[in-house]
Amino acid sequence: MSEPVRLVVDVAVLSVFLLGIWWFRSSASARFGNRAVATALIVGVCLALIPAPWEGVVGHVVVILFALAIGSTAGAITAARVDMTRIPAMVALQNGAGGLAAALVSLVELARSSDDASMGDFARLAAMLGLTIGAATFAGSLIATGRLANWLRSSSTVLPGHNVLAAGLLGILIVSVCLGLILNDRSPIPLVIGLGTLAVVFGIVMAIRVGGADMPVLISFLNALSGLAAAFCGVAIGSRLLTACGATVSASGLILTHAMCLAMNRSWRSILWAGASVAAAPAPAAQASGQRDDSEVSPEDQAVQALRKAEKIMIVPGYGLALANAQAPAVRLAEKLAQMGKETKFAIHPIAGRMPGHMHVLLAEADVDPDLLFDLADINSEFSQTDLALIVGACDVVNPAAIEVEGTPISGMPVLLAHQAKQVLVCNLDAKPGYSGVDNPLYQDAKSILLWGDARENLNRLIERLADPSFHAENQA
Repeated sequence: MSEPVRLVVDVAVLSVFLLGIWWFRSSASARFGNRAVATALIVGVCLALIPAPWEGVVGHVVVILFALAIGSTAGAITAARVDMTRIPAMVALQNGAGGLAAALVSLVELARSSDDASMGDFARLAAMLGLTIGAATFAGSLIATGRLANWLRSSSTVLPGHNVLAAGLLGILIVSVCLGLILNDRSPIPLVIGLGTLAVVFGIVMAIRVGGADMPVLISFLNALSGLAAAFCGVAIGSRLLTACGATVSASGLILTHAMCLAMNRSWRSILWAGASVAAAPAPAAQASGQRDDSEVSPEDQAVQALRKAEKIMIVPGYGLALANAQAPAVRLAEKLAQMGKETKFAIHPIAGRMPGHMHVLLAEADVDPDLLFDLADINSEFSQTDLALIVGACDVVNPAAIEVEGTPISGMPVLLAHQAKQVLVCNLDAKPGYSGVDNPLYQDAKSILLWGDARENLNRLIERLADPSFHAENQA
C-alpha cells in the first residue's frame, strides 16, 4: 500500500472512530456508535499487519493469528458472562490490559534498539514513556480491579512516608528515562527492565492510596493514562492511527477525570497525590425531622401509601440497584407512576455506581426514557419541592453526612439532596454504610420509610400493590 493511500485510509478509519465517539453522546445512538468504534479498531488492527513485519515468514503469521484468536475468544467469553455489577471491575481490568499491551510493544522496540542504533532519539523517548506509563497503568488498574471486585478492601491504604515514596519513585523514573536517551543512543536491556519494574511499583503506590468514593476518579485517570501510553507506543512504532486513537482516548479520559473531580468537589492532586480518602467518621443523628418511631403499619404499606399520595417523585438509583439487578423494575415503577399522573424523574449522581456513567448504562439497558434522567446539577434544586424521594440501592450519593460531617471519605462531596424531600422511601438491602463506610443519618430520620431487603423483589411488590385497587379501597375505608 502506497503512502498516500495509507494516509487516506488512516484518516478514514480515524474519522469513523471519532464519529462513533460522537454518537456516544446520546443513549439512542450509543449502541450504533459502539459498533462503529469496534469496526474502526478492527480495521486498524488489520492495517497494522499490512506492512508484513514478519517479512514472509509464515510462522510469524500463524503466531499473530493464534494470539488474535485467543484474545478475541477470551474477550467474547468474558463479555458474555459479566453482568452489570461486575462491569466496573472488568473495565478496570481491560484498561490495565491496554496499558500492558503498550508497555510490551514499547519493550520490544527498546530491545531492538539495544542491538542497533537505528531508532531515533524521539522514537526512543516515546518508547520509554510508553513502557513507563503503560506499566504504571497496568499495576494501578490491577489495584482498582481488586477493589471494585471486592477482592481488596475498599478503603485507601497509606504507607509510611507515602508522598515521599511516590515522589522518589517518580524522580527515579524521570532520571532513568533521561539516562536511556544518553547511553550511546541505545537502551540497555537491564535499564529497560528496571524502568518497567519501577513503573509497576509506582503504579501500585499511586493506586493504593485512592479508595472509597474516589474510585471513579481513579478509573477515569487510568483510562487517560492507558490512552497516553498507546499514543507514545504509536510514535515508537511509526503508526499514525495508533497515535491518534491513543491521544483521543487520553484526552477524553482527562476530561472525564476533571468532571469526576468536580462531582466529588475534589482537586486532582488531593485524590491522586495527597489522598482525600480518610477514615470514616460517625454520622450525626437526624435533626430536622426528629428520630424515627416504630409504627404499627408495615413499611411496605407505608411505602404504597406514600407513592399513592405523592404527586412529584424523584427516583435515586445507586450501586445496589445493579447488585439487585433491579433496573427493569425501577423503570417499570416509574412508568406505572407516570400512568397514575405522577411527575416522576430519575436523579443521577455523577459517581453513582463504581464507574462514571454506570447508572446511565444500567437504566438504558432497561429502556428508560432518556428524558427522565437528570444529573445532580440539573435536579438538586427540585428536591425541596419533591413529595417523595425513592432511593434504590444508593447510600453515599444521598448521605447528608457529606455536608454535615468533616473528616470522612465523602466530606465536601456534593450529594443529591434527597433529605430535603417531604418524605423519603429507602429500598436498600440493609442499613449498612455505603462503599465509603460512612453511616447515613437519613436512615434515622422520622420521615424516612425503610423498606429493607432485595430491591428487585421490593420494587416488583410495590408495582403489584399499586396496581391492586383493593389496597386503595381498604385505606380509604
